[in-house]
Amino acid sequence: MKKLTLIIFFFGTTSTGFCQLKSSSFEEVDSLQHIQKRKIIVFIHTDWCQFCHRMKRTTFKNQEIIQKLNSDFYYVDFNAGEKRAITFNNQVFKYQPSGNNVGVHELALQLGTVNSQIVYPVLCVLNEKNEIILQYNNYLGPKDFNLLLEKLKE
Repeated sequence: MKKLTLIIFFFGTTSTGFCQLKSSSFEEVDSLQHIQKRKIIVFIHTDWCQFCHRMKRTTFKNQEIIQKLNSDFYYVDFNAGEKRAITFNNQVFKYQPSGNNVGVHELALQLGTVNSQIVYPVLCVLNEKNEIILQYNNYLGPKDFNLLLEKLKE
């Protein structure tokens, strides 16, 4: 009986439109662009940023946003404190320490710097050629993020 309940619950949640946001790595996006060209939405955040955590709990849990991101864009969830080297757009980016257990990834700086500074959270939108077409460094709630996605689809 417990197995039947679990099966019904599983199919019930998947058939009601509940879906998870698909996040790709930069390396995966490079490969995916050869298959199907799409704009890339990069969410640059840190572990210590309250507004970043808030966007993850609200904006990126919104089912309408999840569906749009999954179907029309490539989405990259990128922690600016990532310590591994990342190859993207035929270039290698590395973590740059600036003190004891403090630093920022070169790719976060490359994509997230606006007016000579980086302020989290950052949304960076790249076109199909991996060129920056939009940078926004502030919290975006579901309603405003939805409007942004609609404009980007045009």
